[in-house]
Amino acid sequence: MTLSPAAGTPALGVVLLAAGRSARMGKPKLLLPWGDTSVLGHLIRQWQSLGVAQLSVVCAAGDSALAAELDRLGFPAENRILNPAPERGMFSSLQCAALWRGWRAEVTRWAVALGDQPQVRLQTLRQVLEFSAAHPARICQPARRGRGRHPVLLPEAAFRQLATAAVSTLRDFLAAHPEGVVFCEADDPGLDLDIDRPEDYEQVLRLGGLVP
Repeated sequence: MTLSPAAGTPALGVVLLAAGRSARMGKPKLLLPWGDTSVLGHLIRQWQSLGVAQLSVVCAAGDSALAAELDRLGFPAENRILNPAPERGMFSSLQCAALWRGWRAEVTRWAVALGDQPQVRLQTLRQVLEFSAAHPARICQPARRGRGRHPVLLPEAAFRQLATAAVSTLRDFLAAHPEGVVFCEADDPGLDLDIDRPEDYEQVLRLGGLVP
């Protein structure tokens, strides 16, 4: 099922963060198997199924393995954002995305999605997109047990501020705008998990029903 933008709803662009080093995993975690594809392939497929206006992947410049996987998946080169200094952390990827000139004119709202959370349910994504559409001027987050999670949805003004924000993390950026953040409670255990270590990967495979 495809979730198309509702009439009058700002068109959505997605920033899929994929420039991390996977140091604790010991291998590129976005290239790990997930069903009939890779973690990265699953995430791309999931977001595309929601009918978003534009999906872009932030990659570390020079990451030939990730580039090869994107080629294999048929992901267009014009929607890849290169981070020349990923060692500066995740926020540097967000700043690259905010400065990128490749966004389509119709995109006026953005979802920031983590590349290591393939287990978040599609229904949860639909829920937060619909919630965001009802609060177009606010920063929206799914929440579980009172804690904000990803994806984070930002209106244009907030997204553009990322480029010059004097902070080093998205958490600090959101903390500086508490009056503009609203939460959508979602009962999805996948919101609490990241794939950082091999044992995390095994856990999310079980959560996703991909292993006995």
